[in-house]
Amino acid sequence: MSTASSPLASGLPPLASAASDAASSLWRDSWHRLRKNRPAVIGGALLLLLGVLCVAGPWFLHASYQDQNLDLGASAPSAQHWLGTDTLGRDLLVRLLYGGRISIGVGLCATFVALTIGVSYGAVAGYVGGKTDALMMRGVDILYSLPFTIFVILLMVFFGRNIILLFVAIGAVEWLTMARIVRGQIMALKKMEFIEAARSLGLSNRRIIFRHMIPNVLGPIIVYTTLTIPAVMLLEAFLSFLGLGVQPPMSSWGTLIKDGAEKMEEFWWLLVFPGGVFSLTLFSLNFLGDGLRDALDVRASKD
Repeated sequence: MSTASSPLASGLPPLASAASDAASSLWRDSWHRLRKNRPAVIGGALLLLLGVLCVAGPWFLHASYQDQNLDLGASAPSAQHWLGTDTLGRDLLVRLLYGGRISIGVGLCATFVALTIGVSYGAVAGYVGGKTDALMMRGVDILYSLPFTIFVILLMVFFGRNIILLFVAIGAVEWLTMARIVRGQIMALKKMEFIEAARSLGLSNRRIIFRHMIPNVLGPIIVYTTLTIPAVMLLEAFLSFLGLGVQPPMSSWGTLIKDGAEKMEEFWWLLVFPGGVFSLTLFSLNFLGDGLRDALDVRASKD
């Protein structure tokens, strides 16, 4: 009798092997459903293309965001400058690509900060429960009552304006919803059989939370991540629009939109192209987030 397919032959207990196969099947089904969602696929492809252009584009253009040509001034799109130039004669395409690095970088890094805080905080609160959970979530409620934008502005004014602080400040106010989402998921999981089995084996609470529970709520975390990134990018653009974000001569899409809005009546391209790229990025992220939400919905597998 062949034992090649036996769970014991693979060194895994039967229940662990069955759980592993079920998880693998769930991710395969989710990937299959995602590929059938055309808006989500197009959104993901556009995001990948924008990311590659922002990272590699300036190298091929052999220009810097600081290069000026005052004699040229603000000129309309042409064969030499595809998206035109600004009032200082700087190529708008180059500045748009460099600005994309800042805006996308802020979105990714600030979201990572928010996820690190929110997932850990929510998981601990949901697993421990009782008075600890009540106290931790009352802290979240208090922070929810504060005006986020004013809080970030105060941080920027008090500690000074630099790009690293911008990452941390935005991420530090975007973790609250993630904490609530993860807490709810963990509270539903902690009474399940595999968690009871982990406790009976003497595993530490830390190991149970971070090795067994959080991996089982990756679906909602991934979905919310795709929705947090555009929210963070919008907040950065708003701060830059107020003059509290990236400082000249560096640029982000927010600063480019701010500069274009001030001169839109004379030089339309200074607003249309940065605003168009920023809107396209936000639409793509939202389409991808909706697609991931539908793909990771277990109930969809029954359709």
